[in-house]
Amino acid sequence: MTPGRPVPPPLAKPLPDLGTTPVAEGPRLAAAYGATASDSGLVPLTVARREPKADDVEIAIEYCGLCHSDVHATRGEWGNQNYPLVPGHEIVGRVSRVGSAVEDFTPGERVGVGCLVDSCRECDSCLDGLEQYCENGMTGTYGAKDRRNGDTITQGGYATSIVVDRRYVLHVPESLDPAAAAPLLCAGITTYSPLRHFDVEEGDVVGVVGLGGLGHMAVKLAKAMGAEVKVFTTSESKIAAARELGADDVILSSDEAAMDAANRSIDVIIDTVAAPHDLNPYFRTLRVDGALFQLGLPSEDMPPVNPGALIRRRIAYAGSLIGGIAETQEMLDFCAEHGVISDVEVVAADQLNEAYDRMVAGDVKYRFVLDTSTLGTPSERADA
Repeated sequence: MTPGRPVPPPLAKPLPDLGTTPVAEGPRLAAAYGATASDSGLVPLTVARREPKADDVEIAIEYCGLCHSDVHATRGEWGNQNYPLVPGHEIVGRVSRVGSAVEDFTPGERVGVGCLVDSCRECDSCLDGLEQYCENGMTGTYGAKDRRNGDTITQGGYATSIVVDRRYVLHVPESLDPAAAAPLLCAGITTYSPLRHFDVEEGDVVGVVGLGGLGHMAVKLAKAMGAEVKVFTTSESKIAAARELGADDVILSSDEAAMDAANRSIDVIIDTVAAPHDLNPYFRTLRVDGALFQLGLPSEDMPPVNPGALIRRRIAYAGSLIGGIAETQEMLDFCAEHGVISDVEVVAADQLNEAYDRMVAGDVKYRFVLDTSTLGTPSERADA
């Protein structure tokens, strides 16, 4: 096992301005659900989608996953938002139209869009295929200023359609169930990227802290890579669920004897917990040159890390953010090859607010996905 993910092929350098020559039919209105204020809940909306430019792909959305970050964003828990706001960055659908310069996507093809729809395309990160770390700021799929399209605010995938530059559209293998593939565009790549960065392979031991939307994907992906997987949980009720997902061992983190028995047994830990928790007991389970990747982002301060725990075993404590476009495509192809999908519960538009409340309560196993056929039809005027 060699730390350091092989760099995926980078995106091409920025193309010259190809103009805005339209394809047939012009801009379209899309039926959607979104928030009009931090306390509005999700309500029916109509969004305007731009006329596809030369490099654009228009997508008829079939499914969109619900991410906990959607809850934070629409409820204004991550600072001020531009309302109305249509969330959703786990998008799967079919190509409906393409721009005149698009050769790598064709109408009818199943495609996906993840957490970003643009980046500067010029910085070192972008040229290395790491658009998620764009030094000039990536453009999020919703709630972000679209610098190439008049600083309009991007609106996400709780909608019947979307238009995205071809460089940020992904091929979704037909062998993947489209609803169960949607969360791969966020939860899947978020856990795949650090596993690939640490070059996890057969014979390695991976620990997973937490068994929610991210955690269950980490278990599945690590097993598909050939690793032995140990799940850490505070709840005895999750032991059976972890084993059903393929975990080789389940460790109650509140059991000191069990934690002691796990000492120096793990190569890399994927920590998906988004609440403050003490990391030092987990460091003790890592071998020399092990690593703990923090994926969960607590809203409050974490207990302090003991530097001695890191120094004594040359342990790395790192964070990781989704993945670049090339790596996300690699992940989708890997999932198709190994039959990895998310465990999902499909919901209709009128169940979205209930689904949000259930997400906050932890009452989902393991991801909600919106069936966009339940959104209805757009009104005659756009709300956003």
